[in-house]
Amino acid sequence: MTIDAVNDVHWDPYDIEIYRDPYPTFRRLREEAPLYYNEQFDFYALSHYDDVERVLVDRASYSAARGASLDQIKSGMSFPPGSLIFEDPPIHTHRRHMLSRVFTPKRMSGLESSIREFCVRCLDPLVGAGRFDFMVDLGNTMPMRMIGMLLGIPEQDQDAIKTWADSTLESKPGEPWDPPKDLVDGEVFAEYVEWRVKHPSDDLMTELLQAEFEDGTATRRRLTRGEVLTYINVLAVAGNETTGRLIGWIGKLLGDHPDQRRLLVNDPSLIPSAVEEVLRYEPPGLAAARYVTRDVEFCGQTVPAGSALLPLLGSANRDERQFPNGDAFDVTRPITQHLTFGLGMHFCLGAALARAEGRIALEEILVRFPDWEIDGENATMASTTTVRGWATLPAITS
Repeated sequence: MTIDAVNDVHWDPYDIEIYRDPYPTFRRLREEAPLYYNEQFDFYALSHYDDVERVLVDRASYSAARGASLDQIKSGMSFPPGSLIFEDPPIHTHRRHMLSRVFTPKRMSGLESSIREFCVRCLDPLVGAGRFDFMVDLGNTMPMRMIGMLLGIPEQDQDAIKTWADSTLESKPGEPWDPPKDLVDGEVFAEYVEWRVKHPSDDLMTELLQAEFEDGTATRRRLTRGEVLTYINVLAVAGNETTGRLIGWIGKLLGDHPDQRRLLVNDPSLIPSAVEEVLRYEPPGLAAARYVTRDVEFCGQTVPAGSALLPLLGSANRDERQFPNGDAFDVTRPITQHLTFGLGMHFCLGAALARAEGRIALEEILVRFPDWEIDGENATMASTTTVRGWATLPAITS
Protein backbone atom coordinates (compact mmCIF):
# COMPACT_ATOMS: atom_id res chain seq x y z
CA MET A 1 0.00 0.00 0.00
CA THR A 2 1.29 3.48 -0.84
CA ILE A 3 0.01 6.71 0.63
CA ASP A 4 -1.99 7.85 -2.45
CA ALA A 5 -5.55 8.71 -1.39
CA VAL A 6 -5.90 5.83 1.05
CA ASN A 7 -4.84 7.71 4.19
CA ASP A 8 -3.44 11.00 5.37
CA VAL A 9 -0.06 10.01 6.82
CA HIS A 10 2.50 12.59 5.74
CA TRP A 11 6.29 12.62 5.84
CA ASP A 12 7.89 15.96 5.04
CA PRO A 13 11.65 15.86 5.69
CA TYR A 14 11.70 19.67 6.06
CA ASP A 15 8.78 20.01 8.49
CA ILE A 16 10.33 21.25 11.73
CA GLU A 17 7.58 19.83 13.95
CA ILE A 18 7.90 16.37 12.41
CA TYR A 19 11.68 16.69 12.51
CA ARG A 20 11.68 17.32 16.26
CA ASP A 21 9.96 13.98 16.87
CA PRO A 22 9.67 11.93 13.68
CA TYR A 23 8.93 8.60 15.34
CA PRO A 24 5.11 8.77 15.55
CA THR A 25 5.12 9.52 11.82
CA PHE A 26 7.56 6.68 11.17
CA ARG A 27 5.29 4.28 13.05
CA ARG A 28 2.34 5.33 10.90
CA LEU A 29 4.41 4.92 7.75
CA ARG A 30 5.34 1.38 8.77
CA GLU A 31 1.72 0.53 9.49
CA GLU A 32 -0.10 2.44 6.73
CA ALA A 33 2.35 3.31 3.93
CA PRO A 34 5.54 1.22 4.01
CA LEU A 35 6.14 2.47 0.47
CA TYR A 36 5.42 6.18 0.66
CA TYR A 37 5.43 8.77 -2.12
CA ASN A 38 5.72 12.50 -1.48
CA GLU A 39 4.37 14.37 -4.48
CA GLN A 40 5.50 17.81 -3.32
CA PHE A 41 9.20 16.91 -3.23
CA ASP A 42 8.98 13.94 -5.62
CA PHE A 43 10.55 11.15 -3.59
CA TYR A 44 9.72 7.69 -2.31
CA ALA A 45 10.44 6.47 1.23
CA LEU A 46 10.73 3.04 2.84
CA SER A 47 10.14 2.46 6.54
CA HIS A 48 10.37 -1.32 7.16
CA TYR A 49 13.71 -2.73 8.32
CA ASP A 50 13.80 -5.47 5.67
CA ASP A 51 13.13 -3.00 2.85
CA VAL A 52 15.72 -0.52 4.08
CA GLU A 53 18.28 -3.31 4.47
CA ARG A 54 17.52 -4.50 0.92
CA VAL A 55 18.27 -1.07 -0.53
CA LEU A 56 21.51 -0.59 1.41
CA VAL A 57 23.04 -3.84 0.18
CA ASP A 58 21.84 -3.70 -3.46
CA ARG A 59 24.50 -1.61 -5.14
CA ALA A 60 23.25 -2.34 -8.65
CA SER A 61 19.72 -0.96 -8.23
CA TYR A 62 20.42 1.95 -5.89
CA SER A 63 23.20 4.45 -6.56
CA ALA A 64 24.95 6.77 -4.10
CA ALA A 65 26.86 8.55 -6.87
CA ARG A 66 24.27 11.34 -7.09
CA GLY A 67 24.34 12.00 -3.35
CA ALA A 68 23.27 10.50 -0.03
CA SER A 69 20.58 13.05 0.81
CA LEU A 70 17.41 14.09 -0.99
CA ASP A 71 18.80 17.61 -1.40
CA GLN A 72 21.97 16.36 -3.08
CA ILE A 73 20.10 14.13 -5.52
CA LYS A 74 17.65 16.88 -6.44
CA SER A 75 20.39 19.52 -6.77
CA GLY A 76 22.13 17.64 -9.57
CA MET A 77 25.48 18.50 -7.99
CA SER A 78 28.53 16.51 -9.05
CA PHE A 79 31.14 15.09 -6.71
CA PRO A 80 34.89 15.07 -7.30
CA PRO A 81 36.92 11.84 -7.28
CA GLY A 82 37.61 10.67 -3.73
CA SER A 83 34.26 11.59 -2.23
CA LEU A 84 33.78 7.86 -1.40
CA ILE A 85 30.36 8.29 0.25
CA PHE A 86 29.11 9.47 -3.16
CA GLU A 87 30.69 6.76 -5.31
CA ASP A 88 29.58 3.42 -6.76
CA PRO A 89 31.60 0.35 -7.75
CA PRO A 90 33.98 -0.32 -9.27
CA ILE A 91 35.77 2.92 -8.34
CA HIS A 92 34.28 2.91 -4.83
CA THR A 93 35.58 -0.62 -4.22
CA HIS A 94 39.17 0.29 -5.03
CA ARG A 95 39.14 3.56 -3.11
CA ARG A 96 37.49 2.10 -0.02
CA HIS A 97 39.98 -0.76 0.05
CA MET A 98 42.80 1.76 -0.07
CA LEU A 99 41.31 3.90 2.69
CA SER A 100 40.54 0.92 4.92
CA ARG A 101 44.27 0.14 4.96
CA VAL A 102 45.01 3.49 6.59
CA PHE A 103 41.83 3.75 8.69
CA THR A 104 42.70 0.59 10.62
CA PRO A 105 41.29 -0.83 13.87
CA LYS A 106 44.80 -0.61 15.31
CA ARG A 107 44.94 3.11 14.61
CA MET A 108 41.45 3.56 16.06
CA SER A 109 42.29 1.66 19.26
CA GLY A 110 45.46 3.71 19.60
CA LEU A 111 43.29 6.80 19.98
CA GLU A 112 41.47 5.53 23.08
CA SER A 113 43.91 7.04 25.57
CA SER A 114 43.68 10.39 23.74
CA ILE A 115 39.88 10.26 23.81
CA ARG A 116 39.93 9.64 27.55
CA GLU A 117 42.49 12.36 28.20
CA PHE A 118 40.39 14.86 26.29
CA CYS A 119 37.23 13.87 28.20
CA VAL A 120 39.06 14.32 31.48
CA ARG A 121 40.34 17.71 30.39
CA CYS A 122 36.83 18.85 29.48
CA LEU A 123 34.93 17.37 32.41
CA ASP A 124 37.17 17.77 35.46
CA PRO A 125 36.79 21.58 35.67
CA LEU A 126 32.98 21.16 35.70
CA VAL A 127 32.80 18.94 38.77
CA GLY A 128 30.91 20.79 41.48
CA ALA A 129 29.68 23.51 39.12
CA GLY A 130 26.11 22.20 39.19
CA ARG A 131 25.73 22.45 35.41
CA PHE A 132 27.18 20.76 32.37
CA ASP A 133 26.31 21.15 28.67
CA PHE A 134 26.70 17.89 26.75
CA MET A 135 27.26 19.74 23.49
CA VAL A 136 29.04 22.97 24.42
CA ASP A 137 31.36 21.33 26.93
CA LEU A 138 32.07 18.07 25.12
CA GLY A 139 30.06 17.01 22.05
CA ASN A 140 30.92 20.07 19.96
CA THR A 141 34.65 19.71 20.52
CA MET A 142 35.77 16.14 21.16
CA PRO A 143 35.02 14.61 17.73
CA MET A 144 36.92 17.33 15.86
CA ARG A 145 39.84 16.98 18.25
CA MET A 146 40.04 13.26 17.49
CA ILE A 147 39.63 13.68 13.72
CA GLY A 148 42.15 16.52 13.85
CA MET A 149 44.59 14.31 15.70
CA LEU A 150 44.09 11.53 13.15
CA LEU A 151 44.62 13.85 10.21
CA GLY A 152 47.41 15.93 11.73
CA ILE A 153 45.56 19.25 11.89
CA PRO A 154 46.97 21.52 14.64
CA GLU A 155 44.67 21.83 17.65
CA GLN A 156 44.67 25.63 17.48
CA ASP A 157 43.09 25.42 14.01
CA GLN A 158 40.45 22.82 14.79
CA ASP A 159 37.80 25.20 16.15
CA ALA A 160 37.79 27.12 12.86
CA ILE A 161 37.50 23.86 10.91
CA LYS A 162 34.63 22.80 13.17
CA THR A 163 32.81 26.10 12.55
CA TRP A 164 33.24 25.66 8.80
CA ALA A 165 32.08 22.01 8.91
CA ASP A 166 28.95 23.00 10.83
CA SER A 167 28.17 25.75 8.34
CA THR A 168 28.21 23.33 5.40
CA LEU A 169 25.27 21.41 6.89
CA GLU A 170 23.09 24.29 8.09
CA SER A 171 19.69 24.82 6.53
CA LYS A 172 16.84 27.26 7.05
CA PRO A 173 13.86 25.94 9.01
CA GLY A 174 11.33 24.31 6.73
CA GLU A 175 13.48 24.61 3.60
CA PRO A 176 15.59 22.10 1.66
CA TRP A 177 19.31 22.09 2.34
CA ASP A 178 21.33 23.94 -0.30
CA PRO A 179 24.64 22.05 -0.55
CA PRO A 180 27.50 24.59 -0.56
CA LYS A 181 29.99 24.46 -3.40
CA ASP A 182 32.95 23.91 -1.09
CA LEU A 183 31.37 20.96 0.72
CA VAL A 184 33.44 18.31 -1.01
CA ASP A 185 36.31 20.05 -2.81
CA GLY A 186 38.43 20.15 0.36
CA GLU A 187 40.28 23.38 -0.43
CA VAL A 188 39.90 24.44 3.20
CA PHE A 189 42.58 21.81 3.96
CA ALA A 190 44.97 22.77 1.14
CA GLU A 191 47.61 24.45 3.34
CA TYR A 192 47.79 21.43 5.65
CA VAL A 193 48.25 19.06 2.71
CA GLU A 194 51.00 21.21 1.21
CA TRP A 195 52.78 21.24 4.58
CA ARG A 196 52.50 17.45 4.93
CA VAL A 197 53.91 16.90 1.43
CA LYS A 198 57.12 18.55 2.64
CA HIS A 199 56.94 17.36 6.25
CA PRO A 200 55.62 13.77 6.48
CA SER A 201 54.45 12.58 9.87
CA ASP A 202 52.70 9.67 11.58
CA ASP A 203 49.16 10.73 10.74
CA LEU A 204 46.34 9.85 8.38
CA MET A 205 47.08 12.78 6.06
CA THR A 206 50.58 11.46 5.41
CA GLU A 207 49.20 7.95 4.90
CA LEU A 208 46.80 9.27 2.28
CA LEU A 209 49.59 11.14 0.50
CA GLN A 210 51.81 8.06 0.40
CA ALA A 211 49.26 5.28 -0.14
CA GLU A 212 49.26 3.42 -3.44
CA PHE A 213 46.18 1.72 -4.83
CA GLU A 214 44.76 -0.01 -7.89
CA ASP A 215 42.42 2.49 -9.52
CA GLY A 216 40.34 0.04 -11.56
CA THR A 217 42.16 0.63 -14.84
CA ALA A 218 45.04 -1.76 -14.14
CA THR A 219 47.05 1.26 -13.01
CA ARG A 220 48.70 1.43 -9.61
CA ARG A 221 49.14 4.99 -8.43
CA ARG A 222 48.95 7.45 -5.57
CA LEU A 223 46.03 9.75 -4.92
CA THR A 224 46.04 13.09 -6.68
CA ARG A 225 46.14 16.29 -4.65
CA GLY A 226 42.44 16.81 -5.33
CA GLU A 227 41.57 13.30 -4.20
CA VAL A 228 43.51 13.72 -0.96
CA LEU A 229 41.72 17.00 -0.26
CA THR A 230 38.33 15.43 -0.90
CA TYR A 231 39.06 12.43 1.34
CA ILE A 232 40.15 14.70 4.17
CA ASN A 233 37.09 16.87 3.74
CA VAL A 234 34.67 13.92 3.83
CA LEU A 235 36.39 12.45 6.90
CA ALA A 236 36.43 15.76 8.76
CA VAL A 237 32.76 16.60 8.16
CA ALA A 238 31.37 13.09 8.64
CA GLY A 239 33.49 12.27 11.68
CA ASN A 240 32.75 15.57 13.35
CA GLU A 241 29.00 15.82 12.95
CA THR A 242 27.66 12.35 13.61
CA THR A 243 29.80 11.61 16.67
CA GLY A 244 29.01 14.98 18.20
CA ARG A 245 25.31 14.25 17.79
CA LEU A 246 25.83 10.87 19.50
CA ILE A 247 27.20 12.60 22.62
CA GLY A 248 24.11 14.82 22.73
CA TRP A 249 21.69 11.93 22.40
CA ILE A 250 23.52 10.06 25.16
CA GLY A 251 22.89 13.01 27.46
CA LYS A 252 19.28 13.50 26.40
CA LEU A 253 18.17 9.87 26.56
CA LEU A 254 19.85 9.06 29.85
CA GLY A 255 18.50 12.33 31.26
CA ASP A 256 14.99 11.34 30.18
CA HIS A 257 15.41 7.77 31.48
CA PRO A 258 17.03 8.01 34.92
CA ASP A 259 16.22 4.37 35.65
CA GLN A 260 18.36 3.34 32.67
CA ARG A 261 21.14 5.68 33.77
CA ARG A 262 21.17 4.12 37.23
CA LEU A 263 21.60 0.69 35.67
CA LEU A 264 24.80 1.96 34.02
CA VAL A 265 26.08 3.57 37.20
CA ASN A 266 25.57 0.31 39.07
CA ASP A 267 26.91 -1.88 36.25
CA PRO A 268 29.36 -0.09 33.90
CA SER A 269 29.73 -3.29 31.86
CA LEU A 270 26.41 -2.29 30.25
CA ILE A 271 27.91 0.89 28.77
CA PRO A 272 28.84 -0.59 25.34
CA SER A 273 25.31 -1.93 24.88
CA ALA A 274 23.93 1.42 26.05
CA VAL A 275 25.88 3.21 23.32
CA GLU A 276 24.47 0.78 20.74
CA GLU A 277 20.97 1.41 22.05
CA VAL A 278 21.45 5.18 21.75
CA LEU A 279 22.68 4.71 18.18
CA ARG A 280 19.66 2.54 17.36
CA TYR A 281 17.13 4.71 19.12
CA GLU A 282 18.27 8.14 17.93
CA PRO A 283 20.43 7.86 14.79
CA PRO A 284 21.93 11.23 13.78
CA GLY A 285 21.03 10.54 10.16
CA LEU A 286 17.36 9.66 9.69
CA ALA A 287 17.71 8.55 6.06
CA ALA A 288 20.32 7.52 3.48
CA ALA A 289 19.02 8.61 0.09
CA ARG A 290 19.65 6.64 -3.09
CA TYR A 291 19.04 7.22 -6.80
CA VAL A 292 17.06 4.34 -8.32
CA THR A 293 18.87 3.04 -11.42
CA ARG A 294 16.18 0.64 -12.67
CA ASP A 295 12.52 -0.11 -11.98
CA VAL A 296 12.12 -1.87 -8.63
CA GLU A 297 9.11 -3.21 -6.77
CA PHE A 298 8.03 -2.74 -3.16
CA CYS A 299 4.69 -3.61 -1.60
CA GLY A 300 3.40 -4.71 -4.99
CA GLN A 301 4.07 -1.33 -6.61
CA THR A 302 6.80 -0.05 -8.89
CA VAL A 303 9.35 2.61 -8.03
CA PRO A 304 10.53 3.78 -11.46
CA ALA A 305 14.12 4.23 -12.52
CA GLY A 306 15.27 7.81 -11.98
CA SER A 307 13.43 8.20 -8.68
CA ALA A 308 14.87 9.52 -5.44
CA LEU A 309 14.39 6.92 -2.70
CA LEU A 310 14.80 7.51 1.03
CA PRO A 311 15.42 4.38 3.11
CA LEU A 312 14.42 5.68 6.57
CA LEU A 313 17.11 4.44 8.94
CA GLY A 314 15.35 6.03 11.90
CA SER A 315 12.19 4.05 11.16
CA ALA A 316 13.96 0.77 10.40
CA ASN A 317 15.81 1.00 13.72
CA ARG A 318 12.48 0.94 15.57
CA ASP A 319 10.68 -1.61 13.42
CA GLU A 320 9.04 -4.06 15.83
CA ARG A 321 9.57 -6.87 13.33
CA GLN A 322 13.29 -6.53 13.92
CA PHE A 323 13.43 -4.93 17.39
CA PRO A 324 10.67 -6.09 19.77
CA ASN A 325 9.15 -3.10 21.58
CA GLY A 326 11.29 -0.92 19.31
CA ASP A 327 9.99 2.41 20.66
CA ALA A 328 11.29 1.55 24.15
CA PHE A 329 14.76 2.72 25.19
CA ASP A 330 16.47 -0.21 26.91
CA VAL A 331 20.20 -0.27 27.68
CA THR A 332 20.00 -4.00 28.41
CA ARG A 333 18.70 -4.78 24.92
CA PRO A 334 20.86 -7.43 23.25
CA ILE A 335 23.14 -5.84 20.66
CA THR A 336 21.88 -6.63 17.16
CA GLN A 337 22.39 -5.10 13.71
CA HIS A 338 20.95 -1.61 13.67
CA LEU A 339 21.35 0.49 10.53
CA THR A 340 22.72 3.75 11.96
CA PHE A 341 26.12 3.22 10.34
CA GLY A 342 24.60 1.93 7.12
CA LEU A 343 25.24 -1.51 5.70
CA GLY A 344 27.16 -3.13 2.88
CA MET A 345 29.75 -1.26 0.85
CA HIS A 346 28.89 2.12 2.39
CA PHE A 347 29.10 0.96 6.00
CA CYS A 348 30.72 3.80 7.93
CA LEU A 349 34.52 3.47 8.07
CA GLY A 350 34.54 5.55 11.24
CA ALA A 351 32.07 3.35 13.15
CA ALA A 352 34.75 1.93 15.47
CA LEU A 353 35.98 5.43 16.35
CA ALA A 354 32.45 6.74 16.94
CA ARG A 355 31.67 3.80 19.23
CA ALA A 356 34.89 4.32 21.16
CA GLU A 357 34.21 8.05 21.60
CA GLY A 358 30.66 7.39 22.77
CA ARG A 359 31.70 4.65 25.19
CA ILE A 360 34.61 6.52 26.74
CA ALA A 361 32.66 9.77 26.99
CA LEU A 362 29.83 8.00 28.79
CA GLU A 363 32.23 6.25 31.16
CA GLU A 364 33.89 9.52 32.13
CA ILE A 365 30.58 11.40 32.41
CA LEU A 366 29.03 8.80 34.74
CA VAL A 367 32.08 8.78 37.03
CA ARG A 368 31.70 12.53 37.61
CA PHE A 369 27.96 13.05 37.11
CA PRO A 370 25.95 9.96 38.07
CA ASP A 371 22.79 12.10 38.18
CA TRP A 372 21.57 14.87 35.90
CA GLU A 373 18.42 16.50 34.68
CA ILE A 374 18.17 18.11 31.25
CA ASP A 375 17.44 21.84 31.27
CA GLY A 376 14.90 21.61 28.46
CA GLU A 377 14.05 25.32 28.39
CA ASN A 378 17.60 26.17 27.34
CA ALA A 379 18.27 23.17 25.05
CA THR A 380 18.27 23.87 21.30
CA MET A 381 18.27 21.53 18.34
CA ALA A 382 20.80 22.09 15.57
CA SER A 383 19.67 24.05 12.53
CA THR A 384 20.08 21.30 9.97
CA THR A 385 17.93 18.55 8.52
CA THR A 386 20.94 16.54 7.35
CA VAL A 387 22.02 15.26 10.76
CA ARG A 388 19.56 15.46 13.62
CA GLY A 389 20.69 16.43 17.09
CA TRP A 390 21.38 19.15 19.61
CA ALA A 391 23.27 22.43 19.35
CA THR A 392 23.09 22.99 23.11
CA LEU A 393 22.00 20.51 25.77
CA PRO A 394 22.54 21.90 29.27
CA ALA A 395 22.03 19.65 32.26
CA ILE A 396 21.68 20.29 35.97
CA THR A 397 24.01 17.99 37.91
CA SER A 398 24.00 17.01 41.55
